[in-house]
Amino acid sequence: MAWRRADSETSRYRGWLGARISQDDVHIPLEKQMIRFDNKGLVPAIVQDERTGEVLMLAYANESALQKTLETGQAWFYSRSRQQLWRKGETSGNYLSVEAVHVDCDGDAVVYVAEPAGPTCHTGERSCFFRDLDGKGDLLPATTPAFLRRTSDVLDEVFRVIKERQATVPEGSYTAYLFREGVDKIGKKIGEEAAEVIIASKNGVSSRIAEEVADLWYHTLVMLAATGLSPEDVRKELDKRRK
Repeated sequence: MAWRRADSETSRYRGWLGARISQDDVHIPLEKQMIRFDNKGLVPAIVQDERTGEVLMLAYANESALQKTLETGQAWFYSRSRQQLWRKGETSGNYLSVEAVHVDCDGDAVVYVAEPAGPTCHTGERSCFFRDLDGKGDLLPATTPAFLRRTSDVLDEVFRVIKERQATVPEGSYTAYLFREGVDKIGKKIGEEAAEVIIASKNGVSSRIAEEVADLWYHTLVMLAATGLSPEDVRKELDKRRK
């Protein structure tokens, strides 16, 4: 991977705002921005999950760490305690594949947008920011971040309506009909919709694939409600499998 440096100053880089890493090049926009290192030659480096937008960790990078990040596509930092470069995952195997590097408006912080290969925190948690402070300053387990809620807001809204239909069973509602028929009927519909997804996929029509997957997801959400589960239970299971 190539990285283009625009000037010879040892403490500043130009053109990093929105730099996206590819196998061929780092695409630098026209705006000229600078990274301003502190008096120790460091800049805070925040890591953000490329898929969810979640903040995964905070470390520090110096000039060499930033250069190696852009050259390799792996997250490199500078250890203030050991006073040496280090690559995330070099001992745990939980590497961070960096897709882009962003700079804040003042140029004194950077963001690595990355795809994690496993839990980022040394504790085994997906993010280092897994605790909240309450009003007294005590540490509590973190609630689901707002950006994670936004990524699944459509599914959550559909599930809310499904639960409402389950509670009220209005006449003429297809969802209410499924609940009246029970798990066997819902399961049969899931099987039918799964077959439709396969057929649509083999036909290769993108719009039909999306439509059939939407039908499959809907009926699966109905099954979750019918069996006393929710999308959150599925998210928790998937989250465990990421670790």
